[in-house]
Amino acid sequence: MMKLPRWFGRPAILMTEAPKGPWGQGDDDGKSGPRNPWAVPPGGRKSGAKPTALDEFLRRARSGNGGGPHLPPGVNARNLWLIGTAIVVAIWLVFTSVHQIGPQQRGVVTYFGRYSGILQPGIRLTLPAPIVDVEKVDVEQVRNDDFPRDGGENVLTGDRNIIDLAYTVRWRVENPRDFVFEIKDPEETVRATAESAMRAVVATTTLNEAIGAGRTTIEARVARAMQEILDDYQAGVRVQGVSIKQASAPASLIDDFNAVTAKQQEAVANLNNARSYSQQVIAQAEGEAATFDKMYEEYKLAPEVTRRRMYYETMEAVLRRTDKVIVETPGVAPWVPIDKLRKLPDNAEVQVQAQPAQPAQPAQQQGAQR
Repeated sequence: MMKLPRWFGRPAILMTEAPKGPWGQGDDDGKSGPRNPWAVPPGGRKSGAKPTALDEFLRRARSGNGGGPHLPPGVNARNLWLIGTAIVVAIWLVFTSVHQIGPQQRGVVTYFGRYSGILQPGIRLTLPAPIVDVEKVDVEQVRNDDFPRDGGENVLTGDRNIIDLAYTVRWRVENPRDFVFEIKDPEETVRATAESAMRAVVATTTLNEAIGAGRTTIEARVARAMQEILDDYQAGVRVQGVSIKQASAPASLIDDFNAVTAKQQEAVANLNNARSYSQQVIAQAEGEAATFDKMYEEYKLAPEVTRRRMYYETMEAVLRRTDKVIVETPGVAPWVPIDKLRKLPDNAEVQVQAQPAQPAQPAQQQGAQR
């Protein structure tokens, strides 16, 4: 038989006695113990004394009138609590179960934190949170990241020179599931990958290539290296391109580098001029050789006629640039300045100067003069 502890019998004994407070029986005469300070004094309150703030507070507390808002008659407070709770639950269901996915977005669904699926654009319904959570990811926006965020970035080239480099990386989300779950901070991961790829590519190029015509090659190599690294991470990111905005020498050496660049451009210009002149000379020589070949063909057909024609053409070319005087047998013919006629206007008159005829000399004397 189970015995009950002793203290289970005490309440019956205690109930036979009047309850006692910390102030005794609470009699007004004060003989049975200390008087209750909250009770009315034995002689009553003094006439004309105003009630204290504590008395007013106790009076309101006992009557239930605390000065707050009162419910209209016939309205139950419990029903109001139920209605308010129902409204809150309805709002919670609407805001956590109905999802509007934009045309450029995809919704990544998680069921108690575990991947469940992808929501396509439109109005979609799911279980409320925290059972199901939906994270919207923009898969069409092209994000631009500028490197570095402030100032220029010093990068070491393959020939141990330092250049100030500034560039921009364009990328977008290709796989929303991998973008959300595979890496902790996708944006910072993309930035770290871009910086690493750029330094690795520039370290294999020379200074002239980095600040000159090799920028296009560097941009393509950096984009390809970034994509390979991000694919290994399964980041769900597609690199759209890399653009180098600035690639110059440090500020302390900018004047010297500008002088070297100017000399290089001058050398390239001189080389291009030399090539152009050589092409002109070669084209002229080839034309003259082709003309000579044609003349030789004609010469083989009629040697005497061709020889005479060549003589006439040569004499015409020589005499065209000299002054000529025609001498006849009886004497000197009048001299007509044909070269001056070409320079005078059309209405000008030219006087022909005639020299007096000289007596004919003997044939022997004329032969000696010749």
